[in-house]
Amino acid sequence: MNELLLQTAGWVGYLGRPDVLLQLLGVGLGVAGYKVIGRRLKGHPKVLRIRRSALLGSLALFALLLGLLGRPYLLLTVSLLLIAGWFGLSLLRLRLRHRIPARQLHQLDTGLLRPLFLLVAFLVVVELVDSPRNLALIKVGSWFGADVTAGQLFVALLVLYVLLMGSGPPTQGVARLVQRLVGISDTGRRALALVLQYSIVALGIIWTLDHVGFNRTGILAVAGGLSVGLGFGIKEVFSNFISGLWLLFEGSVRPGDILFIDGDPCEVRSLGLRAAVLWRDRDNAELVIPNQTFFTTTTTTYTGTDHLRRGQVLVGAAYRHDPVAVMAVLEATAQQVPGVLADPPPRDWCWPTAIPRSTTPCASGWRIP
Repeated sequence: MNELLLQTAGWVGYLGRPDVLLQLLGVGLGVAGYKVIGRRLKGHPKVLRIRRSALLGSLALFALLLGLLGRPYLLLTVSLLLIAGWFGLSLLRLRLRHRIPARQLHQLDTGLLRPLFLLVAFLVVVELVDSPRNLALIKVGSWFGADVTAGQLFVALLVLYVLLMGSGPPTQGVARLVQRLVGISDTGRRALALVLQYSIVALGIIWTLDHVGFNRTGILAVAGGLSVGLGFGIKEVFSNFISGLWLLFEGSVRPGDILFIDGDPCEVRSLGLRAAVLWRDRDNAELVIPNQTFFTTTTTTYTGTDHLRRGQVLVGAAYRHDPVAVMAVLEATAQQVPGVLADPPPRDWCWPTAIPRSTTPCASGWRIP
């Protein structure tokens, strides 16, 4: 590790050269002008295009001027190309917004494409001041009986990051293909995609450990000790994880279902691996329910096997009123309520109450929640 720090400390000498400082100053002034234009033209419909054109144009003119004066301009040119590539990612996102859902596109852009671009930019800059191959051979430590170099550590972290952030779309594509071939439900497709994604990540971790050359015996010993501690510490999390997978495969609880939670009807908004998010209508609140709750308590649903629900309304009537006429009015009223089904038709009945000189007619009807 000390050798790596000494190697990178030598970059200060390169960055301290007058020609390099001049190019860095040009890039800094261009970025500052980019910010100033954004503040001055805030609200202008084409402000983003003007800012980008001004920044790229000023850097290109400055590089041309340095070239005419016979001064080095390689760092400035590389900076110009990298900034143009960064702007190109925004254009690519605009092209893909009609083909990829907004949430997945945002995750792909911010979680994979831009970090990888920054990584490439870092490697390009390192190539200007040093040799990445020499840096990759520097030893950074010895773990689990293996000497780990900077290159091995870099590749291991890169593979894990790409698998974590980039395995989602491919696994979802495979799950959709399986859904078309086999005919599984949407919840089963999501569960299959999650299982495939976690399996790929697990295989990536195993490959990474083998690539670095860790001692397998030491890793198994540490993993055995951690598994005991984690078994007591996060058993609830693990239980919710297994329950979430089971719910996704089984399909007993699905997004859009109407469940009764503590006497209130709630709509299932999303079903995750740890918890389900439900929306309660009476106060516009969102409830986060752990997945294992659906296995340990009784849950009432109105959308399990069908979407029919029977509702009833109690109405008090005096003895002097004709029960047949009252029930006819209730039945006719129920038939006019939007959403009440004609088949099965609304029903009504009547029974006496403990209140003197009063009866309680009741009307009920079927509707889709």
